[in-house]
Amino acid sequence: MARSVLIVDDHPSFRTIARLVLEADGYEAVGDAASGETGVTESVRLVPDVILLDVALPDMDGFEAAAQIRSAGVGSAIVFTSTRDAADFGPLLSDSGAAGFIAKSELSGERRCGCSSTTGDSYPRRSITDLVASQRPYSST
Repeated sequence: MARSVLIVDDHPSFRTIARLVLEADGYEAVGDAASGETGVTESVRLVPDVILLDVALPDMDGFEAAAQIRSAGVGSAIVFTSTRDAADFGPLLSDSGAAGFIAKSELSGERRCGCSSTTGDSYPRRSITDLVASQRPYSST
């Protein structure tokens, strides 16, 4: 069975590309959202296995959206994404409870990519699947 993913990003072109890449890698894109508020609403409605969540959204940042998702009782694995490096977010990533961080330029589901844990450490050849496999926040294994 495919793992379900919700894509939350304000750029339509990124949502389209992410959907294509993740579906090609065996994920089922069950929805997408262009804002934090809609992302929270859709997370509660869909309860996907994974939420790919942009850090920079127009109405709230991804960290606030993640906090609201958690407050609503949704236990989906959250993987942050951004055009910026994980190191730019410092402790915000490590304190968020997310499964990890993937630079937008490195997005992949099963395919190996250069990804980072939310502590900002590099873990070469990681993927969304690697980050959420154990369901433990910030696991590098």
